[in-house]
Amino acid sequence: MKRLLVTGGLGFIGSYFVDLALKRGYRVVNVDKVTYAARRDLDFERRPGYEFIRADICELTHLPVGVEYIVNFAAESHVDNSIRANQDFFHSNVRGVYNLLELVRAKDETDQPVFVQISTDEVYGTVREGSSKETDRLNPSNPYSATKAAADQLVRGWANTYGLRTIIVRSCNNYGYGQYPEKLLAKTIEFFLEGRKMTIHGDGSYRREWLYAGDNVEAILLLIQKGTVGEIYNVSSNEEHSVLEAARMVAAAMGRDPDESFDFIPNRPGQDLRYSTDCSKIRALGWRPTRTLADYLPEYVELYRRKLGL
Repeated sequence: MKRLLVTGGLGFIGSYFVDLALKRGYRVVNVDKVTYAARRDLDFERRPGYEFIRADICELTHLPVGVEYIVNFAAESHVDNSIRANQDFFHSNVRGVYNLLELVRAKDETDQPVFVQISTDEVYGTVREGSSKETDRLNPSNPYSATKAAADQLVRGWANTYGLRTIIVRSCNNYGYGQYPEKLLAKTIEFFLEGRKMTIHGDGSYRREWLYAGDNVEAILLLIQKGTVGEIYNVSSNEEHSVLEAARMVAAAMGRDPDESFDFIPNRPGQDLRYSTDCSKIRALGWRPTRTLADYLPEYVELYRRKLGL
C-alpha cells in the first residue's frame, strides 16, 4: 500500500486522517512538532504501519524515502490567535509550506511525491450570496486566512514553475471529538460542563458550513485515490448555521436554556459574515457527508463527559 507523509497528524483533522489511512492499510509517516493543540489520547504508536517524527515542518531537511504523497495538515488555525500573534501563523502556514515544497523540488522527478495542501474555505472571504467555486478570487480577511491563501499561491506557483504535482483541498468548518477547546463547539461544551456561559462574538449572526471531521478526511483520502493532480477541490457539507444557532444547538443537546447560556462580546476584527463553497467537483467523485451537526452533538457531548470523568 502507499506510504504517506502526513504533517500535523497529532492535530485535530490530521489525527482523523491518520486513523482512517491506517485503517485502510496505508503506511503513514507522521511529522508533528507536538504543539499545545496536539492530541494526547491517540494509539497510533501501537498500530502497524505507523512511524513518527517529532519535528517542525520549517526545520525538516529531507523527506523519508518512498513517500508517494505528502498531506499537509500542519498549520496554526485559530483566528483569534492569529490576530493577537500572527508571527506563528506566518512561520507554520507560509514558511512551513515553502520548506516542504522545496524539499519535494529537491528530489529526483521520478521520486517526487504528490503534495496535498489542506487549505480552508476562509481563503475566499465573505460570500454574501451563492457559493464560492474553486476558480474564484481569494479574498482573505484576517492573518490566519491570509497565510493559508499565501500557502495556496505558493503551491500553485511551484506547480506551474517547477512541475510539482499538487492537489489543494479547501474544507469548510470542521467539528468532532478531539478538537482543541479554543474552537466554538468544543469550547461551548466545556464552558457548559463547568457551569459557565459561553461567549459569542458580536451578535453571532455570521454563518458557517459545518462538516464532521470524519467526513472531511474521507474526502481527502478519496482525492488521493481518484483526484486529478493540479486541481483544487472544495469540501463542504452545505449544512449552514450561524455561530449562535450552532451554539444554541449545543445548549439544547445539554439541556440548558439557550436564552440564558451566552454572553455577547465585541466582534473581532476582520470578521467574515458568511462562508459557503460549491463542492460539486468532489461530489462528482462519489463523496457525500454522512453526518449532520444535530445528529452528532449528543455523541459529542457524551464523549466529552467521559473525557472529563463526568
